[in-house]
Amino acid sequence: MLDYCKDLKTSRFKPGQVILPKGERRGKLYVLVEGQVEVIRERAQVTHVDEPGSLFGEMAVLLDMPHSATVKALSDVTAYEIPDALTFLDGHPEFSLHIATMLARRLYYTTSYLVDLQQQAAGKRQDLDLVDQILASLIDPDKAGN
Repeated sequence: MLDYCKDLKTSRFKPGQVILPKGERRGKLYVLVEGQVEVIRERAQVTHVDEPGSLFGEMAVLLDMPHSATVKALSDVTAYEIPDALTFLDGHPEFSLHIATMLARRLYYTTSYLVDLQQQAAGKRQDLDLVDQILASLIDPDKAGN
C-alpha cells in the first residue's frame, strides 16, 4: 500500500488530534506511515491502528456518506493524505484492488465472528429453556413430567 503513495503529500498529527471526525464528509483517504491512531464510535474505542500501510476513511469515501467513526491520533502520526480519493482510486486500479481485498477480508472475519456469536447465543437459549423448565418444575411439580 505504501508503494502506491510515494508521490503523495504527507500530513502530520499530534496526539489527541482528530484526523477524521464522525459525521463529516471529507472525501479523503489516509494511509498510515507511522504512529498510532484510534477509531472511536459512541465514545468507545472500536480499535487502534499502528500498522504502516493501514488505511482509514475508505468506507465514507466508497459509500459516499459521512464518517461513521472518529479517527484520532494516539501518538505523533504521519500519514499519506489522498484528498480527492475517488479520482485517485479511478486512476490507480491496483490500489483500488488492494482496498477491495482488504474490505473482503474484513467482511469475511466479521461474518465468521457473527456466526460464532450466533452459535454461542443458540447454546444460551437452550440453557435458558432448561432453567425455565427447572423453575416450572419447582413451582408446579405435577407439570414437570409433561
